[in-house]
Formats: sequence, structure tokens, C-alpha cells
Amino acid sequence: MLPNECYLPTKPHRCRQWLSNVHEIENCVLCGVWGIQAAHSNQHRGREQKASDALTAALCPRRHHEIDNGQHLSRDERRARMNEAIVLTLDQLARRGLVKAVK
Repeated sequence: MLPNECYLPTKPHRCRQWLSNVHEIENCVLCGVWGIQAAHSNQHRGREQKASDALTAALCPRRHHEIDNGQHLSRDERRARMNEAIVLTLDQLARRGLVKAVK
């Protein structure tokens, strides 16, 4: 069992509005290239099952491919890049007022 598996839900969270908000970010959060895809994290999920929609990053197709299938990065490096991209995406969403804390 992985350290954080004890609190992972059995089904990933789905939210079309979240994905729509991610698509409002026009440039890749890693390289700045215009045109993004909402790339889901691959951690803790099987090959055919995507992670929760909240674990997405605004990535250009090239960076998305590098993280999902890149042969020049180790698995740990790919995971670190995706984690960085998710954090940068969350930062962009917060700065645009598309995600915020509520009481």
C-alpha cells in the first residue's frame, strides 16, 4: 500500500466546470507555448482510468506527451514534472478567480 492510498477515493472526482476552467489557461504552464490540453495525473490510477479532474495541468501537447510517454525522463522525473504542472495550474486558476476558498 502506498502511503496515501488510505484516503484515495475509489472513484475519481469528475467536474466539467473544473476542466473548463483549466482550458481558460491558454498557455502551457511549463513552457509557455500557446494551446493547451487538460492533462490528468497518472499517479495512483490504472492505465485506462484517469485521475480526478482536480489533478489536471494546463499542458501543451508536447509537454503532455513528454510526461505521459517521454523516454528521456525517468518515472520519478515525469511525476515530479506533472506535480509541478498541477501546482502551477492551480496557481493560475486561483489568480484568475476560477478557484477560491469558501467558508
